[in-house]
Amino acid sequence: MTDSTDKKLTGAENVRWDLSEMYSGLDDPQIDADVAEFERLAAEFDVNYRGRLKERLGAAIADQAAMGELSNKVLVYLYLRLSQDTGNAAAKAKMADAEKRLAVASAEHLVFFGLELASLSDEEISAQGQDSVVAKHQPWIGVQRLFKDYLLSETVESALAKRDPFGAGAWAEFFDEFESDLRFPWEEDGQPVQLPLTKILKLMSDEKDAGVRARALKVVNDGLGGHFAKYSAETLYQTVGAKEVEDRDRGYRHPMQARNLGSQIPDEVVEALHRAVLEEAAPLAQRFYRLKAAHLGLPILKWSDRNAPMPFSDDAKVGWDEAVRVVVEAYESFSPTLAVMIREFLAKGRIDAPVTAGRRGGAYNYSITLPGGRVRSYTFLNFMGTNRDVSTLAHELGHGVHGILAGEAQGTLMMHAPMAYAETASVFGENVTFQRQLAAARERGVEPALALVMGKLDDIANTVVRQVSFSDFERALHGHDGATLTRQPISKRSVAELGELWFQVTERYYGAPGKVFVYDDIRHLWSYIGHFHRPFYVYAYAFGELLTHSLYALKDELGDRFEPLYLDLLRSGSTKDVVELLAPFGIDPRDPEFWRKGIAVSLAKYLAEAEELSRQMGVTIPE
Repeated sequence: MTDSTDKKLTGAENVRWDLSEMYSGLDDPQIDADVAEFERLAAEFDVNYRGRLKERLGAAIADQAAMGELSNKVLVYLYLRLSQDTGNAAAKAKMADAEKRLAVASAEHLVFFGLELASLSDEEISAQGQDSVVAKHQPWIGVQRLFKDYLLSETVESALAKRDPFGAGAWAEFFDEFESDLRFPWEEDGQPVQLPLTKILKLMSDEKDAGVRARALKVVNDGLGGHFAKYSAETLYQTVGAKEVEDRDRGYRHPMQARNLGSQIPDEVVEALHRAVLEEAAPLAQRFYRLKAAHLGLPILKWSDRNAPMPFSDDAKVGWDEAVRVVVEAYESFSPTLAVMIREFLAKGRIDAPVTAGRRGGAYNYSITLPGGRVRSYTFLNFMGTNRDVSTLAHELGHGVHGILAGEAQGTLMMHAPMAYAETASVFGENVTFQRQLAAARERGVEPALALVMGKLDDIANTVVRQVSFSDFERALHGHDGATLTRQPISKRSVAELGELWFQVTERYYGAPGKVFVYDDIRHLWSYIGHFHRPFYVYAYAFGELLTHSLYALKDELGDRFEPLYLDLLRSGSTKDVVELLAPFGIDPRDPEFWRKGIAVSLAKYLAEAEELSRQMGVTIPE
């Protein structure tokens, strides 16, 4: 058996970024010059504004934004270059030096700003409301002041900022590098080979042979054990322990409070999401997996079968040009404005798509403002020509158009929506693209349509149920009591204890052993989830998925009114909380039924369609 995806051309081989607008290369002396300029500006900012925010807040905010644009230019350029070649020693050294210097300059000269802004009275801020910069940034000021009760002294905040490049985050950065170097024993064309983690995980999602999938899972689980699992356990402990100490000193009542505040989401809304997923989405997902087992001819699924393709899935590769055509037409079907923006990304070298040696896995979008207020969006892919790659392209370009619209409307300080609803445009773009793919598949027959719907259910189940199960694993690690919103003591867990916790959470969401799955070879799988190093990041995926399906369900009902409302939502960036954001559409996430309705118009809806198509093929879920 061979992994042929790397050997077939897709047309994406020459789809590369043009980063020359930022720097000519890693040896460009302007990189060091820009870092030095940031250090100079930070020192000047300290002299100009310390103790003077009650008179000069607008000028200070403008200078903050300018410094943010300069640091964006340096750090994002280096990050993009490292994504293309994770082993590039020059890029890693340059990144480490830049991060250290920028952190020190910020710690020594900029920490006072947040503390002094928080200490201003409402009257002192209102008195400067005629200043155009202050007036525009009122939402940003409000968010900064949400944290005023949790700030420490300037001396402590400065010390924390200086130590940041060497703290728990440093473990997480090295984790990514360590993980990318992992190799797992396999056999291709009768010859032993060593596969990276991304490729062997891909076997479990793409391979139609259940025996191959099961062998891949065992190889992964065994290979993650030993030194890597020990290292990962220590990384988690450093992350959890550092957060616990800092949270207690700042006065946060529970481990998720800081994340929820930053996302501008009430604690009770986050808890309602978790309950709805466990009580409503998890049983639906289990029913979906039983349907999958029936199609696969298996009495019960192994964990390696969870993302298995249908036996009748279309293996034909989708070329790059065809993928772009499908995605652009999908966006154009509801917003010509967004389609024009996507064509510009392609024309101006803002996408990097081919699979190459040493490349970071996965996909992402980075939207930023550069000096002078230039808004740019960079999309990173590993395009291998699957239908899922087409969905990924639509997803990441959704982030891109979101970033451009919000950046142009709000500027660097307010362009990024909180993570919990930063997924809105990406999931929406995925949905409109999927509907076009599904319409074409229906014309070809029941099997092509069902293959696509089952793949969509895989994606929704992973985004909603799996990510919330990840969140519950995190909550246990951090001692979060969701019932009382308090913090319980944490402890250092061994690899075996983490494996047992992982098993318990998996069973809670996917059913007791033997009901839907058997759980052989899963107890080390927690160890490769890098999102755990950004505490409580993961629930944002489920939040955004369900929110966006609720929004998508209104598209036809609102007709011509939908596009302008939707574009205004994207332009809002971080200037509105989620309640304000959705009010023009007549939906309210504070409603206890909101999340259940989101599950009904996504997971439940597609499961019903899959069951009907399956009945047409003579396949039903065994009772």
